Amino acid sequence: MDGQLKAGTILTSEAGETYTVKQLLGSGGQGEVYSVETRGVLYALKWYFPKSATKNQKEILDNLIIKGKPDDSFLWPQDLIYEKEGKPFGYIMPLRPKNYKGIIDMMKRKAEPSFECLCKAAFNLTKGYRALHNMGYCYRDISFGNVFFDPDTGDVLICDNDNVSYNSAPSGIYGTPRFMAPEIVNGKAKPSTNTDLFSLAVLLFYMFMLNHPLEGRLEAEIKCMDYLAMNRLYGEHPVFIFDPNDNSNRPVRGYQDNALLFWDLYPRQLKELFTRSFTVGIHEANKRVTEAEWLDVLANLMSGIEICPNCQAEVFYDMDKVNKNTVHICWSCQKTVKMPHILVSGKSVVLLQKGNKLYKHHITGNRDMSEEVGEVVLNPKNSELFGIKNKTQDNWTYIKTDGTQIPVAPGRSAAIAKGAKINFGQLTGEFE
Repeated sequence: MDGQLKAGTILTSEAGETYTVKQLLGSGGQGEVYSVETRGVLYALKWYFPKSATKNQKEILDNLIIKGKPDDSFLWPQDLIYEKEGKPFGYIMPLRPKNYKGIIDMMKRKAEPSFECLCKAAFNLTKGYRALHNMGYCYRDISFGNVFFDPDTGDVLICDNDNVSYNSAPSGIYGTPRFMAPEIVNGKAKPSTNTDLFSLAVLLFYMFMLNHPLEGRLEAEIKCMDYLAMNRLYGEHPVFIFDPNDNSNRPVRGYQDNALLFWDLYPRQLKELFTRSFTVGIHEANKRVTEAEWLDVLANLMSGIEICPNCQAEVFYDMDKVNKNTVHICWSCQKTVKMPHILVSGKSVVLLQKGNKLYKHHITGNRDMSEEVGEVVLNPKNSELFGIKNKTQDNWTYIKTDGTQIPVAPGRSAAIAKGAKINFGQLTGEFE
């Protein structure tokens, strides 16, 4: 082991727990990460280099451990290995399972999640950062180097949380190049919740488009990507590659093909948020897309995927195509994809295909996409008719097209019929 700590070293935490160092896992700018064991359970230990083992870093960790993690998506500091001021120290956090991959793995095609799992990962990441911001914290360094996801489930883990602090707290961490907001690149602002929102938008764009939102023709023409070039591209003169009013930075075919390929696969509502993030949101920090707005749209993407009957590709439902009487065309085989009925409930749009689920968000608008409350089922007396089964403990009210109201008790189903409605209690959904 070529690290600061040797295998077998025994460390005692401030909480009185004893940890045995197993092996060096990796090294970064601030320190090294080891696997350690206590009571037969493996954890990760980040051990700081002497220059990073500062009093300010200790205070940040003390606060994070006391406050606790925002939600389960964070590999949060939970115990401190600390002897005395001036000595090296580190902190204990959960160990990342091996099935979690990085966004870079996806960009290199080492991980290829389905669109459904990609949308779930984006939703879970955004939900995690929202929980962090709601605690008054600023992450400071949102980038694809700090997040991991399970490509089979969409579950996520956010690491490197030892630099998280309140907006006004002093810190030497300003972010990762290409993810920093223009005002930070220009030296006009320090990390804050608003700059986090810009970095989050860049991360989401990378996930969906496998391309940076500001890297088009202007980036392709740069001969030497030095400090001055990066400062102009990401700070002084940032131009969104799909800016509707400025085509000077469009993706270059043969060089930035990912952006050209993926942009047209997604529905308008997602592209609108990206457009606002990198046009108005570039210049006006207080008008950036919020996590709540992302979550509403990402929930619709998760609930709006139809499988092409010809080639089994995932095709997104796009309300614009319906409003313009345009058919949905499979991006893979170019065949027409017939979309089923939808349920519109508040800001939610749900495709009503057999087996599809309704979640708490769909009937309350609370952005909970984990609690299942309904399911699209076949009518046992007619295989051509579908309904939504009530899987809650509350009664729903089914409103027929003629205004007749029928109670839908738990375990019962409401027929899917265009123009009919269901009053869920907080929201009323309509079938279209």
